[in-house]
Amino acid sequence: MSVTLIESKDLWAGYTSLPVVRDVNISVGPGEVVALMGGNGAGKTVLLRTLAGVLKPLQGEILWKGAPARGPLHQRVRNGLGFVTESRAIFRSLSVASNLRLGRGDPARAVDYFPELEKLMRRKAGLLSGGEQQMLSLGRALAAEPALLLADELSLGLAPVIVQRLLTALEKARDGGAGILLVEQHANVALSIADRAYVLQRGRVVLEGPARELRDRVSELRHTYLAAPESAQA
Repeated sequence: MSVTLIESKDLWAGYTSLPVVRDVNISVGPGEVVALMGGNGAGKTVLLRTLAGVLKPLQGEILWKGAPARGPLHQRVRNGLGFVTESRAIFRSLSVASNLRLGRGDPARAVDYFPELEKLMRRKAGLLSGGEQQMLSLGRALAAEPALLLADELSLGLAPVIVQRLLTALEKARDGGAGILLVEQHANVALSIADRAYVLQRGRVVLEGPARELRDRVSELRHTYLAAPESAQA
């Protein structure tokens, strides 16, 4: 039986001493896509940043391949973690080729995932469209062949045809054995690719299960769980 890639146990997380995520238990194994859904302010990004090592847990534990996770983000990346943020962390003044060379993987692998990048290699990343920038960001992360990819709101502000390209790349990585934790507000997008899903509301997991069972409950999910309370934090 394969070892779980990442697991949180009774995790509390937030900024300084203010908890945003409370008592969360989730896991991701090799070769599966796990969706993490919730409305704005549910705590999705805080949870992802804590799993990545950007934020320190307030309480609880994070396990990486069965052992306590140690060190900041850059150390976890060296150990096989990939992290794609919603801000599309690219170097806007550098070319596409230079952005890819700054990653930990072979740029050719990024082009394998997104052939569209090949004709853009000399263009400055800041001149790319939003969809092209997201393909660059995701392609660079996948080129490193991470054991686990944490992806935050890949579909944000993008056309459906671009979103489908991104999901296809995630499926290819999953088929290659990578585990993927996909933070996504749009239930139909998340459940179209996920094997399992967790739903966060006010910082707690309020629903979890196989994605195939949740696909028939999309309207309920949107109405009951994915609406954001006015005072919530991201």
